[in-house]
Amino acid sequence: MIYQLDDDIWFPPHEEAVHDILAVGGDLSSERLITAYANGIFPWYDDTDEILWWSPKERCVLFLNELHISKSMRNILNRHSFKVTIDEAFREVMEGCRSGDREGKTWIHNEVVEAYVHLHELGLAHSVEVWNEDQLVGGLYGVSLGQLFFGESMFSRESNASKVALIHLVDHLKSKGWKMIDCQIYNEHLGSLGARNIAREEFLEILSVELKYPTAGGKWKFQV
Repeated sequence: MIYQLDDDIWFPPHEEAVHDILAVGGDLSSERLITAYANGIFPWYDDTDEILWWSPKERCVLFLNELHISKSMRNILNRHSFKVTIDEAFREVMEGCRSGDREGKTWIHNEVVEAYVHLHELGLAHSVEVWNEDQLVGGLYGVSLGQLFFGESMFSRESNASKVALIHLVDHLKSKGWKMIDCQIYNEHLGSLGARNIAREEFLEILSVELKYPTAGGKWKFQV
């Protein structure tokens, strides 16, 4: 049975997931989204479906000290062909990601864009932008909680631009003492950079250690 969510902010136990789907329904309010991420759950659905909330048995992650940069990629970085910024064009990065897809699903529709833009305004969602002169040619975005970055999507309009974004993000997070990026679902592009699958149980244990934010008076308060 897949649980149907209502107006209350809650999720069933992870072991109740059916084919990695834990629940359906609910909304994309900031409180529900952050509750989901803090519990190792993320939304991914076609705009013709109800919201699907996922908790995969195998979670793709990138441990920052396992980042793999090929010789050819190092040559690209050393040429300094791109300018990289953080949080200068969040909505534009989402629109760039919208033009691509994830395993055949068109999932970054208007409701998703507005929900994550609101998280960005709250200081809980961030983007990395890659520029060729004044043109946005690549980037990524995701959610930041405690000392974990939950990657959502990336895009390239020029070869290797998304890899440049991810490498820059890893360097930035390592400088803050962080250890891991949640990549959610494995693909060869991420694998080439060092991402790998770990068991859901290991992922949830990492969350329990790395997420450190207080709650007060029944209201969510976040430490950014």
